Amino acid sequence: MLYPELFKSMEAVRWNMGTDIPWDEYDASKLTDDQAYTIKMNAITEWAALPATEMFLRDNRDDSDFCAFMSVWFFEEQKHSLALIEYLRRFRPELMPTEEELHKVRFEFDPAPAMETLMLHFCGEVRLNHWYRRASDWHSEPVIKAIYKIIAQDEARHAGAYLRYMKRALMHQSKEFGASARIAFAKIGVLMASAHRTPQALHPTNLHVNKDMYPLDTVQSKLPSPGWLENWLDNQIHFDKEWEGKVSSRILHNMSLLMETSFNTVQDLNRYRKVLLKDVAPA
Repeated sequence: MLYPELFKSMEAVRWNMGTDIPWDEYDASKLTDDQAYTIKMNAITEWAALPATEMFLRDNRDDSDFCAFMSVWFFEEQKHSLALIEYLRRFRPELMPTEEELHKVRFEFDPAPAMETLMLHFCGEVRLNHWYRRASDWHSEPVIKAIYKIIAQDEARHAGAYLRYMKRALMHQSKEFGASARIAFAKIGVLMASAHRTPQALHPTNLHVNKDMYPLDTVQSKLPSPGWLENWLDNQIHFDKEWEGKVSSRILHNMSLLMETSFNTVQDLNRYRKVLLKDVAPA
């Protein structure tokens, strides 16, 4: 089981919201109204760990090890939301999300292949790490800069944990399971490393997850300002091609380690995916 070791490692570096955030360094002159509003949107977005956890538990019912790890992931993700809400409570109480606004992002996700979802969320954590690092750079107010830096580090650790479960899947006693997992990881890897080619931000909270609710079936569509994410990325934190390239490089680097094959470009990974599909075609 991976859960006991992952629990121990994450417990060792867990931060305390009361003592590890420099609340007393707050400088109101360095926070604009627009910046404060983006904190509210991120707080609500992080709350969507709740329906994501419900999805993971449902779709991985036969994997108690992974579901146990969800207790750690869920706790830490909800803690991110709580830290951002606490920031607003202390310094911009008029912008605190209401319980109704938070509950609105809790809706059912359609069932999906577990390995594809695992890879999707691995890539999502890599992307969030880079988004929050950029957000920390963009803000000038000391407390929120520190918060974004702290939660960015959490997202990187979560990506590492998901990668451990991906490695475990490839070594599954069933060769067919391992082969299908390899195809799933390559497929989603090609998609998520190609964000520079798409008009929308490729993150789990921005993807369609419930066909009966389409097109209002993304987490972002449930927010008070559904279009805030693109504006935040493009015009505020300036998550440009250089930063997208960093995300793509991290995904390709980890896929290279996972598959024990070198992928320098998305095209390399896509060619590898096609070879995998060709190999299983006769079966």
